[in-house]
Amino acid sequence: MAMTTNDRNILRQLGQRIAEIGNLPVQDEKRDLWRRLNGLQRVRPLLYIDEVPWWEMNVNDELTLRCEDKNLQGLEGSLRRTIYQWDHFRGDMVVRPEIVSTYVIHDTGYGMQTHAVRAQQEGMTAADYVPIIASESDVEKIQLPTVTVDWDATERNYQTLQELFDGVVPVRKCGIRHMWFAPWDQLIQWYGITELYMDMMDRPQLVKAAIDRMVTAMGHRLDQLEQQGALSVSENNFRVGSGGLGITDELPREKDGPAATRDLWGTSTGQIFSEVSPDMHWEFCLQYEMRLLERFGLNCYGCCEPLHNKLHLMRKIPRLRKVSMSPYVKLDIASENMGKDFVFSHKPNPSYVAMDGWDRELVRTVLREAMDATRTNVVEIVLKDISTVRNEPQRLWDWETVAMEVAQEYA
Repeated sequence: MAMTTNDRNILRQLGQRIAEIGNLPVQDEKRDLWRRLNGLQRVRPLLYIDEVPWWEMNVNDELTLRCEDKNLQGLEGSLRRTIYQWDHFRGDMVVRPEIVSTYVIHDTGYGMQTHAVRAQQEGMTAADYVPIIASESDVEKIQLPTVTVDWDATERNYQTLQELFDGVVPVRKCGIRHMWFAPWDQLIQWYGITELYMDMMDRPQLVKAAIDRMVTAMGHRLDQLEQQGALSVSENNFRVGSGGLGITDELPREKDGPAATRDLWGTSTGQIFSEVSPDMHWEFCLQYEMRLLERFGLNCYGCCEPLHNKLHLMRKIPRLRKVSMSPYVKLDIASENMGKDFVFSHKPNPSYVAMDGWDRELVRTVLREAMDATRTNVVEIVLKDISTVRNEPQRLWDWETVAMEVAQEYA
């Protein structure tokens, strides 16, 4: 890649800032807290913020892209967002003093065409999916994906970054280090929500054929990634599923060379089953997901579904470590049913930073109520799905300040 002197200088300056942040002593302190939390030790609630409306966050041009080369702007944007979050709403984020060069992986997909009717309002886009699965012959159209690692392109990218950041910050190659399976999240776009809910009663065999095929396709992809050496050990500062960071010392390597699935965190979720009974959640969802989850060293389950009345099912998942639930979960029931057996990924409602007026004391009250209800659990606070801050970035900065103050109260 031919790179202008200006672009090179911009990226090296950002890399230098990443190195400075990543080498601060507090990073080791934060890593230790996450290791202890993920080891089910009782520490103060740890705070992680993700899925931010970055298009509303630019203050003092901190996020303005300055590289001329469009191919470099993705890297520049990623570095700027990391620095911005550290400066304004870091919570318990961890920054490593390195640049990650990811493997180049090609994937043929499932061969299914998604048909969606989209509507947009106030910058938000919603989609109504048109069902295309109505029979078992339609299910058979779901293809097993072919995955290929382009090692030549991977090496070229790595060498480019090595040369760019030489003497500034180390560059590390990295494959896939966490697998998030959500078979019904994908499948529902072809099946239809109303159709699924009706067919679980009227045509259960069709529903089972569909989820069986979907999980088989996902497992086929996983087999190829593992066989081609595309996996990396889950040992760094990355988000696990819909929870917080997955820093742990419980995924030891058993051999040198590429990682195996047992060296990684796995995640799945059945969000579309939030209003489905526990028995049907097991029958049409979780028992199939287990075929994937049983392959991983540690697991996380859940996202935006309220699982407080399904934790007896969660206990069937091997090596389950984190459970993430909807902001609308019944905290008292969930707390009692979880005990100290899992990390409770508490997700506060992001609407508090999107209301007509900002009310920091309301945020404090709601967080305290949640921490009171989960006082006996091992807890992480994960603010995500932040659609808007009403173009007032300071709301999120202030939310983080209040949340950290509350977390310290429950140390």
